Amino acid sequence: MYPPTKPKKADYIFLESTYGNRLHPNTDAKAELEMYINNTFAKGGTIIIPSFAIERAQTVMYLLWLLKEEGKIPNIPYIIDTPMGISTLEIFLNNRKWHKIPEHHYIAMCKMFSMVSNYQETIDTIYDKQPKVVIAASGMITGGRVLSYLEHYISLPETTVIIIGYQAEGTRGKKLLEGAKEIKIYGKQYPVLANILEIEALSAHGDQKDLINWLSDLEVKPTKVFLVHGENEALIELRLKINEKYGFECSVPLMGQVFNL
Repeated sequence: MYPPTKPKKADYIFLESTYGNRLHPNTDAKAELEMYINNTFAKGGTIIIPSFAIERAQTVMYLLWLLKEEGKIPNIPYIIDTPMGISTLEIFLNNRKWHKIPEHHYIAMCKMFSMVSNYQETIDTIYDKQPKVVIAASGMITGGRVLSYLEHYISLPETTVIIIGYQAEGTRGKKLLEGAKEIKIYGKQYPVLANILEIEALSAHGDQKDLINWLSDLEVKPTKVFLVHGENEALIELRLKINEKYGFECSVPLMGQVFNL
């Protein structure tokens, strides 16, 4: 969860507010993945997981590996198609202090997946008709390899698209979560017949409770709290909650606004 650390004293605080108006559900992401994959496999469909390339993709890989090791998901192809995400795997392997996965588990996890970097391999994977699980960037479906997969699979009712991260207003991911009946990809409209699902527990951002509690360890009251990285409703509600609980002066900077610190 972000923010990652708690300061002991502060003058000005800049606090992200992505989920400033939401609480994460107390659900089991691993169990949800298991259910969605098995349900889709029973229909002969493909699972597409749009993902941010760094940390989120690797987290989903690990959960899938655990499920496979436990015999809870089928023996079908598991594919990661994001060149940046694949490059990150080697970085994590060489910097084992960055995560808690034992090295032998990490190596076994990587071996479970087909690593797709070449775009011809992407095309070959798309036209492979067997059921499969594909993790592809980008996480909000604004670009990247995932568009090529959705171009082919979004109109197939046996397909499942699993949204696993925050979707900003105006993105394809947000439109799909809101129930869009068709979606534009590369200038062409495609009917949305795929099953669109969400696993909120996989979000990397702290929710409203996490953000408010993060301020509780401050030993010195900040002069001002600036709320950033959030949409209007989240910013406004979080500002009110912080003021109500702590009495801190809380500001939501506007584009081009100048503050003398």
